[in-house]
Amino acid sequence: MELKQHIKIAVDAIVFGYSENTLSVLLIKQKFGEMKQQWALVGGFVKDDEPLVDAVNRELREETGIRVNFLEQLYTFGDDIHRDPRFRVVSVAYYALVNSTELNPTADTDAEEAQWFPVDALPPLAFDHRQIIQTAIARLKNKLTYQPIGFDLLPEAFLFSELENLYTTILNREIDRRNFRKKILSFGIVEETGELGGKKNGRPAKLFRFNKIKYKQLTENGFHFEINFA
Repeated sequence: MELKQHIKIAVDAIVFGYSENTLSVLLIKQKFGEMKQQWALVGGFVKDDEPLVDAVNRELREETGIRVNFLEQLYTFGDDIHRDPRFRVVSVAYYALVNSTELNPTADTDAEEAQWFPVDALPPLAFDHRQIIQTAIARLKNKLTYQPIGFDLLPEAFLFSELENLYTTILNREIDRRNFRKKILSFGIVEETGELGGKKNGRPAKLFRFNKIKYKQLTENGFHFEINFA
């Protein structure tokens, strides 16, 4: 029996940014096709000779002009065979974490605009992209508690209060700041830079940085990053 299959494979990128106590996602406005003028995630079809992760990075460069360091496969969306009105499309979604204050996305190719939107104030979205974003937010919230991925959303040098606010914002809950600080510092993966920045309680506060090399060394020796908010 001949197998008739006309499925296209696509990739979508959920790029999260964080600034001023707000978690945002990068969207583009479609320039062509049935979804013209609608906001959507960065993404597109995978070439025949192209690895999935290469396709994601290519679409990010072509549509927004940005490059990302943290990129992880999220989920495959295709159960709804009508998720794309043009034809059957299965999309492999990836999410990325960036310091949005250092990026200036510029629309290109089939994107008319590229813009950051707070995750709690998204415009109407094309396809099933709202569902994809919600899935990515759930993954981000969960992973924050067992991997130090939050540092990818902060500047290289940050105030400790900024790290606290990031967790409070994304997890949408208050945290015991004293215990949180004690726990994070006990890991030995966050260190003072020796510089000051901003003002806390009327005086400049210390700046910190995440020591990626130290974290890698610790994980190789069995260290597990875990923050329990119960």
